Amino acid sequence: MVLQKSSELVRINARRTDVFDIFNFKHYLGPNPYLDVGALVFDFALIDSREPLPVEDYIASIGRHRYPNLGSQTYESHAHLFAEVVSEVGKLDMDLHLNHWSVKPYPNCTRISIQSLHERTTREVVYFVWDWFEAITQDEDFTFDEQLVRLQNKFRASVYGGPTVYALLRTAYEKGIPTFYLWEEGLMQYGLGKKHIRGVATTFNCDSHLDSEFTTRKDDCKAFLKTLGFPVPEGNIVFSEKEALAAAREIGYPVAVKPVVGHKGIGVTAEVQDSKELVSAYNRALAAIPENQLTRIIVEKSIFGSDFRLLCVNGRFVAATERRPASVVGDGHLTLAELIRQENRKPARLDTPTSPMSKIQIDDAMELYLQEQRLSLDSVIEKGRTVYLRKVANLSAGGISIDATQTVHDDNIILAQDIAQYFQLTCLGIDVITKSLAESWKSSNFAILEINAAPGILMHLKPSVGESVDVPSHILETFFESGADARIPIITFNKISVEELQTTIDHILLQHPNSTIGAVCRDAVFVNRSKKVLSKDYNSNVQTLLRHPKLDLLIAEYAEDILEEQGMFYQNSNIVVLDNPTETEMILVRDVFDSSTVVIRKGNSISIRRKGLIEDYTLGEDEPFTRVYLKETGAIL
Repeated sequence: MVLQKSSELVRINARRTDVFDIFNFKHYLGPNPYLDVGALVFDFALIDSREPLPVEDYIASIGRHRYPNLGSQTYESHAHLFAEVVSEVGKLDMDLHLNHWSVKPYPNCTRISIQSLHERTTREVVYFVWDWFEAITQDEDFTFDEQLVRLQNKFRASVYGGPTVYALLRTAYEKGIPTFYLWEEGLMQYGLGKKHIRGVATTFNCDSHLDSEFTTRKDDCKAFLKTLGFPVPEGNIVFSEKEALAAAREIGYPVAVKPVVGHKGIGVTAEVQDSKELVSAYNRALAAIPENQLTRIIVEKSIFGSDFRLLCVNGRFVAATERRPASVVGDGHLTLAELIRQENRKPARLDTPTSPMSKIQIDDAMELYLQEQRLSLDSVIEKGRTVYLRKVANLSAGGISIDATQTVHDDNIILAQDIAQYFQLTCLGIDVITKSLAESWKSSNFAILEINAAPGILMHLKPSVGESVDVPSHILETFFESGADARIPIITFNKISVEELQTTIDHILLQHPNSTIGAVCRDAVFVNRSKKVLSKDYNSNVQTLLRHPKLDLLIAEYAEDILEEQGMFYQNSNIVVLDNPTETEMILVRDVFDSSTVVIRKGNSISIRRKGLIEDYTLGEDEPFTRVYLKETGAIL
């Protein structure tokens, strides 16, 4: 067994009692010398003056307490086990798609590389596992679950941690669609150059922002739907509590109350039965209105039935979900508060980007509804009795989702699609209330409650009950039939001068004069022959070019120092040209397609690989290398 020791007893980050040391952290956004994906890379060593437990003891403890699947494997060293455990913990019990890791031994340490999405979370996972290993060494207790929740919350708060964003990002990864976050714009980009789209969750730059804003004006949107002949409940807009009471008397109880501008069910109260309840409902709606908005509240007739979300993508119906309010079942011993705490501890309620249910939230609306049922959080519920905790099926407050996609009557599918045709939106959520979606809206108590731009998709992808509907694939396939459709051709060099870069651009433009070519080397950035501002951060230049909405082709240089310091920004090249490459620069050949062309010069020897075929020859005495690789660019566009 190999033991890598810290050199000369020097501790870098280790504490006095530690047997392990971890140092030299570096984060790569994309392919790098250690992994072909974004990674956190760090050095791992053993402290010379202290002895760790045998690897088998760590395996036994880890397998006994958390990951039994790791106990059946063998490991070459403590570093190999550490890397595997970091990779496993890094999934955060959310089944994150972070499966790649590597270990590379050096004389005084081992370099560990872990696939990473969010640097801060991955770094904290490494420290978390380090603390765990040290606790095992010292035979001390370790609060694993409590600290894991902290890590889950950190990831969830990141730009990648929203349920919809992560679902789309993971699906893009599986389909080979390049994806990266645009920090300055606060947007996710899918695809490269002229093939790309940008968006926030399920709203994209091709959507009509006027239509998106229109859906938030529930009064105008409701009037529009009524004009089209679609079923909407009778109601009025009010501007004061007095008007709300008058409107409710005119419409007739029960009524629903909600702010005109709002989302996620915030401030919505259904089935208001009398004037006392209406005052409370009005105040909840009032509190939900942003400070910069006028006081406008909808009072409308409550329709009895179940709450459903119909989802359309690109004008087509793709999914339906029934939403029920949060509930608990009594056991004859526990209070409601204790039942809620017990329910919230279930794995399905981890409240992560991949869990099917959120934790049940206790607030004034819940306690008021319990009072209406002559209950409180201190009430002991008889065995077998189901107590609903809210009137509104708000999933973010702990409601449950039940897949109903296969039950929807054809008339209701047509209705949803007809509505979607009037909105220039990629995704449209239609909230309706009815006894059953299996009955036609034309012959049942069916009402459209509201229209939602940027609808969440986790309820369809991970319903609490029923089959999953792969909504992220429906969304991304609106723009890309495959990963190849999300890409533009890329030529990668290990070294190229400004003059050679300009020659390459000119050569391609002669054949494709209407193309837009982005090119970058360490000394310059070009769009066609126009020189652009060169950023000190090399990969920022690459991102800027790939963000260009008209870019047909990218040419980029990745020399050894850039690869070591920053790694690559993108994955896979269509042509790779290597001029006397170093060992590190040979990784550029690793990230290619089966159909890619690889040109390698070593001295005067030339090797060209095209679609699995290899051609070798020797450069002529005065033959420039540019002549060799320019021939390969002819058919790239």
